[in-house]
Amino acid sequence: MQLSKYFTLAELTPSGTAKRLGISNNPTPEHLECLKGLAVNVLDKVREHFGKPIWVSSGYRSKALNEVTPGSSATSQHCTGEAADLDQDGRGTGVTNKMVFDYIKDHLNFDQLIYEYGTDANPDWVHVSWESTGKQRKQVLRCTRVNGKPVYTPYK
Repeated sequence: MQLSKYFTLAELTPSGTAKRLGISNNPTPEHLECLKGLAVNVLDKVREHFGKPIWVSSGYRSKALNEVTPGSSATSQHCTGEAADLDQDGRGTGVTNKMVFDYIKDHLNFDQLIYEYGTDANPDWVHVSWESTGKQRKQVLRCTRVNGKPVYTPYK
C-alpha cells in the first residue's frame, strides 16, 4: 500500500522482532492515517531534498511490539504511527545521518527530532515525529547514555 509519493506501508512497518516472536505489527486505520501524515509532511520532503532513497530502520510499532523492544517508551510516538527512525549510514548514497538531521532541523516542520547516540560528527540514527493534530512542537533533543540509560537533553 502506497502511503505517500515515495513511501509504502511495508517500508514503515517491518520488524524482525515482530516476525521472530509472532507479534502482529499491523496499524489500525487511525495509525495508518498518522503514518501517511508523517510520510507526506516529513519523509517525502527529506527524500525529495536529497534525491536519494531514505531508509526507515523503525517506523510503526504495535503496542505489543513496543513492549518487547528494548529501550522503548510506553508513550512512544512509534505506537501511534507518528514517528520513524532514519538511518542512512552505510547505504552508499553519500547522505549521512547528520545531513538528514540538519536538513530536518533547519528546513522542515516536525514535532520531535532526536539526534540518537553516535558521535558529535554523526548520530547512530535520527528519530523524527509528526504530530497528527498538526500541532508541531519543533522539539530538538540529543539522546546519550548515562550509566547505561538513555538521557535526553536539548540539542545545541
